[in-house]
Amino acid sequence: MAATVPCVLRSDGVENVLIVTSAPPTLHRTRRFGLVDLAIVVALAGLLFGVLQLGREWSGASRPAIVIDLSPWALPRYTFYSLSRGLLAYVLSLAFTLTYGYWAAKDRIAERVLVPLLDILQSIPVLGFMPGLILALVALFPYNNIGLELAAVIMIFTGQAWNMTFSYYHSLRSVPDDLREVGAVYRFSWWQRLKWLELPYATLGLVWNSMLSMAGGWFFLMINEAFRLGDRDFRLRGIGSYMSVAVDQGRTDAMLYAIGAMTLMIVAVDQVLWRPVVVWAQKFRVEEGGTQEKMSSWFLNWLRRSRLLAVLRRLGRRVRTRLARPRAIRPGPTTQPVAARQPAAWLGVILLAVLLAALAFGAWKLTHVLRRVPAVEWGTLGGAAAWTLGRVLLATALGTLWALPAGIAIGLSPRLSRLLQPVVQIVASFPAPMLFPIIIAGLAAAGVSLGWGSIVLMLLGTQWYILFNVIAGAMAIPTDLQEAARSYRLQGWRRFRALYLPGVFPNLVTGWVTAAGGAWNASIVAEFVTFKGRTLQAHGLGAQISAAAAAADFPRLAASILVMSAIVVAFNRTVWRQCYRVAEQRFSLNR
Repeated sequence: MAATVPCVLRSDGVENVLIVTSAPPTLHRTRRFGLVDLAIVVALAGLLFGVLQLGREWSGASRPAIVIDLSPWALPRYTFYSLSRGLLAYVLSLAFTLTYGYWAAKDRIAERVLVPLLDILQSIPVLGFMPGLILALVALFPYNNIGLELAAVIMIFTGQAWNMTFSYYHSLRSVPDDLREVGAVYRFSWWQRLKWLELPYATLGLVWNSMLSMAGGWFFLMINEAFRLGDRDFRLRGIGSYMSVAVDQGRTDAMLYAIGAMTLMIVAVDQVLWRPVVVWAQKFRVEEGGTQEKMSSWFLNWLRRSRLLAVLRRLGRRVRTRLARPRAIRPGPTTQPVAARQPAAWLGVILLAVLLAALAFGAWKLTHVLRRVPAVEWGTLGGAAAWTLGRVLLATALGTLWALPAGIAIGLSPRLSRLLQPVVQIVASFPAPMLFPIIIAGLAAAGVSLGWGSIVLMLLGTQWYILFNVIAGAMAIPTDLQEAARSYRLQGWRRFRALYLPGVFPNLVTGWVTAAGGAWNASIVAEFVTFKGRTLQAHGLGAQISAAAAAADFPRLAASILVMSAIVVAFNRTVWRQCYRVAEQRFSLNR
């Protein structure tokens, strides 16, 4: 039965009573549980089953080496294992980014240590972390696979965290002055400033760099899940180890199965995770003026139809309201300025002291290892580093030639972003080393040596850093400036030089830094390739690192990594720092 509700309308002193007939409450609850809710329950049940299987894999007895089943029916389980490690590494990377990036941006004293240390960490290839990390964790958990699984997650973390942290740090440093003034006028505390101003401003770039970092974590998947140290074989079940065994045995059919499974996983992650997050992040744009095409996600729209999720959201709001109610009525000072409040200074001093002590201990242990390196070896490593540096710069330049215009076009057009984001995400996330055998065979057929071909192999893993950063920068260009460029009829090269290049230049520099760091890391697999029992090697520092790791030559491995880190840090402190200074002083749209 319909309910009648009287409403009193007042106009010019005259009261009018309007009887509003409301629909029966039961009509709104005719579909309490639909197909969407059923699919969510089934998905949660499947996820719970997968987590239980993953727990058994982690707690299983430790084995010297496991047998990888190359049957295509084993790929769904292996793909789930690899995806779980990647997502765990991303959660760890996000926590590291929010903590480390904020600390470096807000503490000027700690910044002098943290930013150079981030340069060093970015420059250390995965093989630099792997031997000591695996041996330590395996010794810590000798009776199960927890140590080896943790080592794989942390090594994937080393391919994800640095790019995200650089993006977040530079976003915090480039918050617009008008937003800073808002925080000062309203006397925000450090937490309010972070929650309402700084974190929303950094969200858009952080989302795009998260997608890129996830792709960077997949790059070394074959090494992370199937690592050999001397005569010891450390292997985990996963799509990376599946591909590694298929390459070693020359099984073309298994390699194609792995490529197909990896592609399907990347597509699913893009549509279920990254596309909804990108759509959600649009609300954090700095300005909303001008004509914009609204972005959408079919999966996000599908979830919004769920009655189950709606009930959970209402329950969550009620819980938050009840928890916040006692604090809301508590009187407090209204005149005390809180804008300058920051987390306790003594905590930062203690953490910095602990970090410096750990670095000093590591340096002391490193000197003992390096004493065993002959003097002539340092000259060999220096010459090899010069060759690798040339390949890194050439790969970065080649990536910029196409990624800069393509990134601007995608970032400025929501339609292109909607159409090309899944494609770009798939190609960028695909582990390039899986394609190395095909590319090397093509290069050999064309008569191209690995010395030049390694540039192409580096390019496969580094160009996406530039593209994703340029896309994020183009999306942040204010629409009113684009309309002004159209009003003044700036076309072609003039618009690119006057608007687009200045608008994306700070993000482009970040892309260059991370792309160069990624190229240095990629050199260990681009200059030293094993295929069908044959080892192809180009003269370079990456090949020196891979050869030292394969032979378990720890002194030469440590010396090679030290030379690579020194070159990367020196380059960052000179060339890239000057580029950042130019970006802040001449090409910042927020000043």
